[in-house]
Amino acid sequence: MLEELRAIQRALQVDKLKKFKRRVSFGDLMTDRWENARQYGFGEGSSCYDNVLILGDVTVGKHTWIGPNVILDGLGGLTIGDHCSISAGVHIYSHDTVRRSVTLGQEPIEYSSTAIGDGVYIGPNTVIKRGVRIGDRAVIGAMSYVASDIPAGVKAWGCPARVMGDVEL
Repeated sequence: MLEELRAIQRALQVDKLKKFKRRVSFGDLMTDRWENARQYGFGEGSSCYDNVLILGDVTVGKHTWIGPNVILDGLGGLTIGDHCSISAGVHIYSHDTVRRSVTLGQEPIEYSSTAIGDGVYIGPNTVIKRGVRIGDRAVIGAMSYVASDIPAGVKAWGCPARVMGDVEL
């Protein structure tokens, strides 16, 4: 049976390479990104790779792309708008255990809702801290750490992310 499964995987990989010039995990070969998003209750036309970790209450709008290896932590509530691109490896948090850890368990886990507006692009391997709000049509550069709110219509990047100018449409 294992050999049959491997043969199916090889055939699916060859097909994926021919059609899309990409190689994906076994889970993504066996599932449909748009069906994954529908099963999570995400908006019409949104897609979500099979290897995305989704925790808690996550709401995603229409036509939003969630890339591979993303973490969407909705334990404190997470909302992502319409027409967003959440690039590969992005982590978006709505809780942390910092105070609980450094107080040896005396303080509780902290939760704060996090919100991403409509038309937001978040570059690869970016981390967004709990409680952050990112305004509509903002662009966050790759490998940024977003520790505070980002207004609408700006581009920001860095560690910590800072506003670097306006998005040019």
